[in-house]
Amino acid sequence: MGILTFLLGFVIISNIILGISIVFLERKNATSTWAWLMVLLFIPILGFLLYLIFGKPINKRRIFTWDKKSRREVKTTVQSQLLAIEESRFKFRNKELSDYADLVYLHLRNDEAILTQDNAVQIFTDGQEKFDALIKDMEQAKNHIHLLYYIMRQDGLGQRIADVLVRKAREGVEVRVLYDDMGSRSIKKKFLKRLRNNGIEIEGFFPSKFGKVNFEINFRNHRKLAIIDGNIGYIGGFNIGDEYLGKKKKFGYWRDTHLRIVGHAVQNMQTRFILDWNHASRHHITYKERYYRAVSGGEVGVQIVSSGPDSQWEQIKNGYIKMILSAKDYIYIQTPYFIPDESLLDALRIAAFSGVDVKLMIPNKPDHPFVYWATLSHCGDLLNAGAEVYIYQNGFLHAKTIVVDGTVSSVGTANIDVRSFRLNFEVNAFLYDKGISRQLVDFFNEDIKKSTQMTRKLYEKRSIGIRFKESISRLISPVL
Repeated sequence: MGILTFLLGFVIISNIILGISIVFLERKNATSTWAWLMVLLFIPILGFLLYLIFGKPINKRRIFTWDKKSRREVKTTVQSQLLAIEESRFKFRNKELSDYADLVYLHLRNDEAILTQDNAVQIFTDGQEKFDALIKDMEQAKNHIHLLYYIMRQDGLGQRIADVLVRKAREGVEVRVLYDDMGSRSIKKKFLKRLRNNGIEIEGFFPSKFGKVNFEINFRNHRKLAIIDGNIGYIGGFNIGDEYLGKKKKFGYWRDTHLRIVGHAVQNMQTRFILDWNHASRHHITYKERYYRAVSGGEVGVQIVSSGPDSQWEQIKNGYIKMILSAKDYIYIQTPYFIPDESLLDALRIAAFSGVDVKLMIPNKPDHPFVYWATLSHCGDLLNAGAEVYIYQNGFLHAKTIVVDGTVSSVGTANIDVRSFRLNFEVNAFLYDKGISRQLVDFFNEDIKKSTQMTRKLYEKRSIGIRFKESISRLISPVL
């Protein structure tokens, strides 16, 4: 009894101390704070362990480090663009881009995201086409190949990618591969050994330090980037695996959105890769000129915007909200998960109530059940505000896109959910171009033909079981 009393007292005191830390020291948002306090109250011992793994904040000090010269150059360019916009003398190549000077300004201040206006952008919605193009570009690489993917598998596509990388490394091309340790947990040591033995540098982001126990498991590098020779870049939603080619029966056809960019935006993608690589590897990359050989490719304006738990600002979410509030005609959104916080949900509701045509498209099947039911719950909120919601039926929709008024758009890795905004390391391309935006609108309208519309009437007819799942999932959504 004495031991039990001691243990009970220890647990209670530990929970009180942890609760005080959550409320007064960590300064989480109120919803998340209450969610974790309820977890500690109702499941004290398990809740404490869950918090250590999923709830503790990341150490924000110097996760990503710059060399002084590069840092100074970025600062100088950012300050120059900010000042030019403030003084109304910034030269926008496309006239319509000037209407979004405040969005450009936001990203410059919020994320030091330099605007480049000389990019050519190709859109992929099919995995086979995207990876055929990527492999073709890698096969033509002369200097280096840099890959960063949340998920890398050693299945058919993974082996195909690996074969190209090995061949290029033997030719003398520098090859670096960065994967997320949690997302790519199925990778075998044999696969990694083959790559390393052939001269490829490969690292895991936030790897486990205690066997299978990883206290940074909640902070995932969800970015997907590929940079070839410093002048071609890929960014978007496709990971490396056979399911992204539509070869897994569970998901069927995989509908995603990915970009191939040629232009000076690639330099900003390269910097993002180098920052992530230098955190994960002891073999740091220096910011050499040969990594920055971008050439002008077109006239598309692009800002590469990153966000993550290392920042106090939710840069990509703030960009979404700014786009939504700027809308006059329409907002089209595709996302596999729709669990917005109140600020983004309010922005969409205000837009819908103001007469803006708000359309949301989500998949018809879950890859994460709790997330799916929470998504349906939030769709109900939009329906009540007058928005239209579509359920994609032709396989699995994984695209993360938003288009506003056919002029400005965003494509990248960030879902519209709390995890992407606060916990994951993400990267998006914000695009300022009517041609690209209209292509995305055309893809959206084609997808509507393969979707069913969820109306308020249908939503209100959902079963008691679904209502229960939605309620539970919505309750825990702040910690999903």
